[in-house]
Amino acid sequence: MKEFKYTVNGNVYQVNVAHVAKDHAEVEVNGTKYVVQIEEKAEKKPILNIPKPATTPAPAPTTPTGAPVVSKPVTESSVSVIKSPLPGVILEISVNVGDTVKKGQKLLILEAMKMENNINADRDGVIKEIKVGKGDSILEGTNLLVIV
Repeated sequence: MKEFKYTVNGNVYQVNVAHVAKDHAEVEVNGTKYVVQIEEKAEKKPILNIPKPATTPAPAPTTPTGAPVVSKPVTESSVSVIKSPLPGVILEISVNVGDTVKKGQKLLILEAMKMENNINADRDGVIKEIKVGKGDSILEGTNLLVIV
């Protein structure tokens, strides 16, 4: 059994991993047992030291409140999964399952590095699924919402 200690937003979690199979793991978090689904492993990408350009980049677009606008690039498929561009905490979810959304509409607010980031719809559609909740701590690449 492997034991880990994590601190997330000031909360300490004692995690014991009892058994790991191909697609699931049995873990115990602060005395409560869970069976968790394991997604495919992330590819390890080499870290490249690329020199930064000498010119100053243009400032990122912001909302009227001054928060940066963060959205996923447009895809041509019939289903769009909105993923987190940064690790952080979900502060607000502005839509519900079944809501019709327009491209560029604010879906939720993600706090990352003490900044509030709007996560916007990358296309017109209907919210099929919301995969996170208010207050959730998430990692970069976490599936947030599904738009069809």
